[in-house]
Amino acid sequence: MILYYTGTGNSEYVARKIGEKTGDTVLNLFDRIRNKDCSPIVSDKMWVIVCPTYAWRIPKVLHDFIENTEFSGSRDICFVMTCGDGIGNAHKYSKKLCENKNLNYKGSARVVMPENYIALYNAPDIQKAKEIIEKTEPVIDRIANKILAEEDVSNIAPSQSFYSDVVNRIFYSFIVKDKKFTVNDSCIGCKLCEKNCPTGNIIIKDGKPTWNGDCTHCMACICSCPKEAIDYGKKSKGRVRYTCPK
Repeated sequence: MILYYTGTGNSEYVARKIGEKTGDTVLNLFDRIRNKDCSPIVSDKMWVIVCPTYAWRIPKVLHDFIENTEFSGSRDICFVMTCGDGIGNAHKYSKKLCENKNLNYKGSARVVMPENYIALYNAPDIQKAKEIIEKTEPVIDRIANKILAEEDVSNIAPSQSFYSDVVNRIFYSFIVKDKKFTVNDSCIGCKLCEKNCPTGNIIIKDGKPTWNGDCTHCMACICSCPKEAIDYGKKSKGRVRYTCPK
């Protein structure tokens, strides 16, 4: 079974492409994560977790979900991580998580997709994004073939241990905050940001969004706003908003 968590659509795209190739069930974890639903899941096929890379590891909200959920049936599990560049030494931490769950870790694969973390980086325009995505097609095919063969899916050697360890801890301790999010008068109160928040952190008050301290920095709110009314301090001003064009 293919389980995916996504903020702006990159991981959903990859999950569905793998599903097309393998014929496996594809399940969006959004509702389960948002509702803290850790009820058991059953699959006779290898578990395939598709997710973005947050500070060179799987997202903490996803880690917590896996840690607290019972996976029945198959004991094999692998990770397919979308990123703008690299996944560092995510292998180390995902493997440890799987060992604690008595799951047989079958590696982590990297798929380079368009950058979406506009709190720090520039996202590409639509044309450039499509070009980047086109280049992933053979990579996704190779990963899907490994899944079908029940092989280890890893396609790069572990690297950048410092980033996956020290920088990841700094990221969650000091950067993943929601106090810098602002909304301007172009907001139309459409509630898309509230609807798309995977932690239920956004609540509409007096027609505008408010953030309530449980942000995971997925960028879904800022990138899905049809009026580009949301900014992250001054860092996102003038930057392209990104959602997967495919």
